[in-house]
Amino acid sequence: MRYTVESVTVEIGAPSEFVWDVLIDYRRYPEWNPYTVEVATTLVVGEPIDLTLPNPDGSPGTFVNREYIRVVDRPRLLRYDTGEEMPGMFAVRDQWIEQLAPARCSYVTTDTFSGEHAAWVMEKSGPWVKAGFDSVAEALRVRAEQLWAAR
Repeated sequence: MRYTVESVTVEIGAPSEFVWDVLIDYRRYPEWNPYTVEVATTLVVGEPIDLTLPNPDGSPGTFVNREYIRVVDRPRLLRYDTGEEMPGMFAVRDQWIEQLAPARCSYVTTDTFSGEHAAWVMEKSGPWVKAGFDSVAEALRVRAEQLWAAR
């Protein structure tokens, strides 16, 4: 069985290419991203992406979630998945940017969980992932619009 967590879809007052550049400017994530506070990756398909996230229970500290880059389709889709990192659970993360007008686009992100432990992961972490994804979508909107206006 598959379980999907989807963020809110936000409309962003900036072109998709510009928003893409904000999305993959990982060294600046600590300045604006409340859910993924650090990222280490080459963005090369097949290579790892190490995502540093806050603890799900709200306690101080972070943990690193390793996934693998699968699709880099600028400025439309970034996909990575857990590969073989979590026996019994597989997750695919998609981040979509859709051009709506010359200086307007939308952003949404999803995570699809499957495998024998997917139901348990959704029960324990689904609401935390949803809240995190929603916070990223809104923070990306604010960050991209601020930078676009200041250019």
